[in-house]
Amino acid sequence: MRGLVYKVKASGFYHMMHYHYLCSMAQNEEVFKKIISHAKEYGFVFQSSEIYDGLSAVYDYGQNGVELKNNIKQYWWKAMVQHQENIVGIDSAIFMHPTIWKASGHVDAFNDPLIDNKDSKKRYRADVLIEDQFAKWQDKIDKEVEKAEKRFGEAFDKAQFLATNPRVLEYQAKIDTASKRFYGAMENNDLADVKKLIEELEIVCPVSGSRNWTEVRQFNLMFSTQMGSVTEDSNTLYLRPETAQGIFVNYLNVQKTGRMKIPFGIAQIGKAFRNEIVARQFIFRMREFEQMEMQFFVRPGTELEWFEKWKETRLNWHLSLGIPSAKYRFHKHEKLAHYANAAVDIEFEFPFGFKELEGIHSRTDFDLSSHQKFSGKKITYFDPELNETYVPYVIETSIGLDRTFLAMLSHAYTEEKLEDGSERVVMKLPAVLAPIKCGILPLVAKDGLPEKAREIMDTLKYDYMVQFEEKDSIGKRYRRHDAIGTPYCITIDHQTLEDNTVTIRDRDTMQQERISVDKIDEILRKKIRS
Repeated sequence: MRGLVYKVKASGFYHMMHYHYLCSMAQNEEVFKKIISHAKEYGFVFQSSEIYDGLSAVYDYGQNGVELKNNIKQYWWKAMVQHQENIVGIDSAIFMHPTIWKASGHVDAFNDPLIDNKDSKKRYRADVLIEDQFAKWQDKIDKEVEKAEKRFGEAFDKAQFLATNPRVLEYQAKIDTASKRFYGAMENNDLADVKKLIEELEIVCPVSGSRNWTEVRQFNLMFSTQMGSVTEDSNTLYLRPETAQGIFVNYLNVQKTGRMKIPFGIAQIGKAFRNEIVARQFIFRMREFEQMEMQFFVRPGTELEWFEKWKETRLNWHLSLGIPSAKYRFHKHEKLAHYANAAVDIEFEFPFGFKELEGIHSRTDFDLSSHQKFSGKKITYFDPELNETYVPYVIETSIGLDRTFLAMLSHAYTEEKLEDGSERVVMKLPAVLAPIKCGILPLVAKDGLPEKAREIMDTLKYDYMVQFEEKDSIGKRYRRHDAIGTPYCITIDHQTLEDNTVTIRDRDTMQQERISVDKIDEILRKKIRS
């Protein structure tokens, strides 16, 4: 009887927790829908080919989106190239010799394990479903640690707690056991066991809540095309699935022409293409996307030291944008790619949970050695300090530009209720990334105010992206600029014509201040560089 009561209580507790989980998911999904709607309404992101009913998982960037995207690129490029003495940039072609993808392993091994839920008709990556379950167990461990820290305060010994707490050990044992089996199955391409593990872990479809799964199958992600004027004479090429290989095959060109000395890096921003079958969550996973990558060439034996340095450097870059550190976390790879001896992701908390934003990988000498083998060309470096020749090892930092764009939108989107009872939507983007840095607003479209406003705009437009706007009331114009994330708005009124002062309004605080026209540049420069 007691066992029956326990089961009923446990069942009730489970359903209560599941209910709260579903409510939280629904709330986050609602916020995400608002962000997507806002992105279209205010010219950030449009569905590609929308007038023809759209193209799945392909998007266009609008007038404000392209500015935000370019600003992210510039912010990354300055940090990775302009501010570094030993990193240079290139721009390699999308079309490359097909043997490159044989050498890199993409032809034989660039696959995703896919599984369908028969009830919802939704398709998922089997590895993501399983790793999400690992993440749930890890979250439970983190919560146990958090509770213990609050309870014991400064006396708390985290290492001892992790090694002795029964609940923590139980969750960790589940992770260790399941991950060993999962990664072993993936290594052996045992897709039947991957499905069996999904069933044993009782993983349900997020949409239907059922465990009615199909078999797991592999799908190669590369797009193929032909080069040549006649089909019979054409060569099969691939749209590059990553930008890294363009760097590796240009290693010798850059090293020799730039007289680069180890350690040094090569950076690139460019398009990549993957035939994603499970393409969802807006611009998070697309078939055409953009990467910002840097391959850092180092002396063998020093790669793990550099790996740790770049982990810290890259996380600090993200934090420099002013977003709270709690929104980021490291995720260590338990299952390493065939080319790596260490790998970690920087994850960001999107509305749909923590997901990968950037990867840092120690790729060993796999890529250069493989291209040396397949091309027959010697790809080495003579180290004058050691008086020896070797194939350099590589540390890779690879960040998704579109995912960074989405991270910025997700964090910036804010709904505020004001003191007067009204509401506003404001995009609290970092000022350095904001599409428009300053709105130039004549109070009325007469009495010489538009002319004075354009005069002010002409002094600023060579250094900042500014926007002149005279339609609608000043309040509506403020709201429009709040919605696209403009840090400052300058209002030109009749007093401006008398004493050459204007009203400057701060986006976040909505406070207004009277300043001299001569002070505008100084304020903008300070805000944007802070």
